[in-house]
Amino acid sequence: MTTTRHNPYQVTDRNLALELVRVTEAAAVAASAWTGRGLKNEADGAAVEAMRRAFDTVAIDGTVVIGEGEMDEAPMLFIGEKVGSGGPGMDIAVDPLEGTNLCAKNLPNALTVVALAESGNFLHAPDIYMDKIVVGPYLPEGVVDLDSTIEANLKSLAQAKKCAVSDLMLCTLDRERHEELIARARAAGARVTLLSDGDVAAAIAACLDDSEIDIYVGSGGAPEGVLAAAAVRCVHGQMQGRLLFEDDDQVARARKMNPGADPSRKLALEDMARGDVLFSATGVTGGALLHGIRRSGIRTVTHSLVMRSKSGTIRFVEGHHDYQTKTW
Repeated sequence: MTTTRHNPYQVTDRNLALELVRVTEAAAVAASAWTGRGLKNEADGAAVEAMRRAFDTVAIDGTVVIGEGEMDEAPMLFIGEKVGSGGPGMDIAVDPLEGTNLCAKNLPNALTVVALAESGNFLHAPDIYMDKIVVGPYLPEGVVDLDSTIEANLKSLAQAKKCAVSDLMLCTLDRERHEELIARARAAGARVTLLSDGDVAAAIAACLDDSEIDIYVGSGGAPEGVLAAAAVRCVHGQMQGRLLFEDDDQVARARKMNPGADPSRKLALEDMARGDVLFSATGVTGGALLHGIRRSGIRTVTHSLVMRSKSGTIRFVEGHHDYQTKTW
């Protein structure tokens, strides 16, 4: 991701990582003005606008491949939109406010999220569901498999972690479609924690050493799946996914977005996020992963996570910003 001597833009993945933090910080602060107001669309709109402005200062030639929707659905940060002030070509995956309902209701784990990779290295995922399974690093390759039963995956994971299935914590979204999964996991002996929204944070948590979550399983948004894959790549975890189609139109759209690929195939981690990947998230409301926005006097305090796949480094960044200047 480092530029060559012939490129006038001296951009490296190290300083780009810090630039991404500024982008997610700006979006989080803007969204936080709507926390608890019950207005999820207004919160999302504020985050989108702030993130778009912040991208204008980043020295890349970026193309949004995971965004707020198609051009006719989203005024900003739509799929195919160009962002950045000029520089190396990059794919950008964004969720300006992951957990719009969480922000609107002032519930935990609302985040602003950005991932970046060199052009062509992110799966172009349509806005449909994706089946996902995530575990952390330092485990045998293929320790879990999307095509295996939940009972088999839990047994295999427990053996790899040298613990009992009853010691494992499974995380999934609290949805009717997951009722059988939840019942079978509990019957196998695992503990289960349920999320109302926000599966990107859960996928990351499954990969962190100090997290109580051992495995994330279930279906959620495909765009969020790509963002999760970017994060999992950065911490060298394991993830598989598969797009879930409701009709032929969705299949056709997936084929158009990824020509030549079987849209129904099981996706390995690097099918979703390849090459050198950067990831940044900033907390809007506090949760297990990040603190939420805090205001003290003229200062706004942000708490962010930034990761690089090249180094595997995980940094937590606390920013103290002058509220009156509103610069990031």
